[in-house]
Amino acid sequence: MTNKSRRQLLKLGALVSLIGTTVTGCRINGLLKTPTPTEVKGPFYPVEDQKDKDFDLTRIDGREGVADGKHIIILGHITDIENKPVADAAIEIWQANARGRYNHPLDRNPQQLDQNFQGWAIIASEEDGSFRFKTVMPGAYPASESWTRPPHIHFKVSKPGYTTLITQMYFPGEQLNKTDLLLSHKNALERPQMIAKPVSDEKEIAVYEYNIVLAEI
Repeated sequence: MTNKSRRQLLKLGALVSLIGTTVTGCRINGLLKTPTPTEVKGPFYPVEDQKDKDFDLTRIDGREGVADGKHIIILGHITDIENKPVADAAIEIWQANARGRYNHPLDRNPQQLDQNFQGWAIIASEEDGSFRFKTVMPGAYPASESWTRPPHIHFKVSKPGYTTLITQMYFPGEQLNKTDLLLSHKNALERPQMIAKPVSDEKEIAVYEYNIVLAEI
């Protein structure tokens, strides 16, 4: 990690502390937690490597501009089913830009690419299982003539000893959540696990909480 990236990460952590956010897992009545539901990887998993894959997707190293759209922070914890933190898990994140376009050769969406949007990140959970990253609110986009995908972020979480998780995180209050063909196929217990919770919607930046539960092999 460069000194610039380290300073940005510290600044991001200070912002979250200023908001007063405390993200914790939960174990209800001694019951084990349910692993986060899986989802398809989708057709736009990154295939072309890039140098900058750090926690701040709103900037690209070496460029002065910032990504278009509403900037947001996603934070949470990675735990196992007993609510024990999972440290040093590899977390891959990829998503569409604010216009609903992926930086992927197979994406035929006519919307413009954003040259200042990183689009893909690989980060690691901390000792307490926590993670955070900064990005933009992804745009909705047409998956077919009759299906528009709601804003969502893809996750791939892996660590030796645990089953690799591929899932998608959705945002609360989105009307398209109700008609999404993927999310609607989840049951009433699974859907809430895949929808982030709003922590703060300050004028400057919105913060969402998304906790992930891994299953041991």
